[in-house]
Amino acid sequence: MSIDPAQEGARMSFDGRMSYGDYLGLDRLLTAQHPLSDAHDEMLFIIQHQTSELWMKLALLEMGAARERIAEGDLRPAFKMLTRVARIMEQLNSAWDVLRTMTPSEYSTFRPALAESSGFQSHQYRMIEFVAGNRNMAMIAPHAHRPDLADALRAEAARPSLYDEVLGRLRAAGFDVAARPALDAPHAPDAAARAAWAEVYRDPGRYWELYELAEKLVDFEDYFRRWRFNHVTTVERIIGFKRGSGGTSGVTYLRRMLDVVLFPDLWELRTAL
Repeated sequence: MSIDPAQEGARMSFDGRMSYGDYLGLDRLLTAQHPLSDAHDEMLFIIQHQTSELWMKLALLEMGAARERIAEGDLRPAFKMLTRVARIMEQLNSAWDVLRTMTPSEYSTFRPALAESSGFQSHQYRMIEFVAGNRNMAMIAPHAHRPDLADALRAEAARPSLYDEVLGRLRAAGFDVAARPALDAPHAPDAAARAAWAEVYRDPGRYWELYELAEKLVDFEDYFRRWRFNHVTTVERIIGFKRGSGGTSGVTYLRRMLDVVLFPDLWELRTAL
């Protein structure tokens, strides 16, 4: 059966009007892939990483908005935003399943074209870590050739992280939790914060919003950890223990990153409950 959408009121002419492609900027988006080899699988590699960067852009938008809401004590909208961040991380995890269809033989056909470029150099990935509170100033060095990106990371390291603002909610609720003495360092486990969270978890009815806020952060880190695990597994599957294109030790380096914890207080309290 032939169907004419125009008969149902669908607009079919877009001269002088905004179309789907216009709104989304698809001409620029779909012509931003420039393989440097003739290898069939290079397009997969490029699109995998470009789409991941788009999802990370949205994650940063949501994390920034959630931080502002939390700082204002307006937690309910922040719950929705943090839930969205966790779902974004789930999307990023699913993308590894597509990349894992590429074999070592296929990757080797275009790997030389990457030269020294590497996901290790992703500015947005580093910014996600910085916003969450995992701040390692040494990680700014790969962006020194782009002062705008390096300055953005330094500016982020000078302001309270997402978790710093969460600790502010604990203080507002009457818990004796000190602010971090140095914002430009990773969050270290803190006994006072851990004790405060333990009290929240022992009486969730009394501290429901703080309880839910903590679980939103754990959800986010849960998916973030899975992303890291999928990353190292995919890399090992495709290149084994070769050195990474960006100069790291590859799988060995990525395995060490699995031990990095974003919100140690929220994980360590579980043992004491």
